[in-house]
Amino acid sequence: MSDAKIGPIVSSSHLAEGSFPEISEFEFGLIIAGNAFHRWVARAMAATGYPELSSLDVLVLHSVYHRGRPKTLADLCLVMNIEDTHTVNYAIKKLIKSGLVKDGRRGKEKTVEATEAGVAACLRYREIRESLLLEAVHELGFEPEQISKLSTLLRLMSGQYDQAARSATAL
Repeated sequence: MSDAKIGPIVSSSHLAEGSFPEISEFEFGLIIAGNAFHRWVARAMAATGYPELSSLDVLVLHSVYHRGRPKTLADLCLVMNIEDTHTVNYAIKKLIKSGLVKDGRRGKEKTVEATEAGVAACLRYREIRESLLLEAVHELGFEPEQISKLSTLLRLMSGQYDQAARSATAL
């Protein structure tokens, strides 16, 4: 058995050769966590009876239902940090066709809100999430404060990536 160190686990070794290799570790974590999260979201919603919905469709549905108030396309894109409005608009059309959201108006603005079926799907998803995900995560022994700090870090890092993207666009 060799004493050679294996780690760190990174997405691309050539990117880890820069001045802050831990960011490559972070990015690899984002990649695999993001893919696992999107797979989970779609499969959990499939278990509620909506297997045709993509993870984006499901996340839009939850965002539409959030706080029980109608939302505009701009509201949804801003909150979810999605630049390509057409992808959210397509998700809304799919959700309307599925009977999970309905459109309306607030002045001149088009809005969407969850239907009774949409609310029921969100609540069933919550039950499945509690049973299959949260109980397992709880058993890992994480303190709520640890998860909260990680969430703050992710939001702060998203701002750094957004700023870097703006800078790259200006090159």
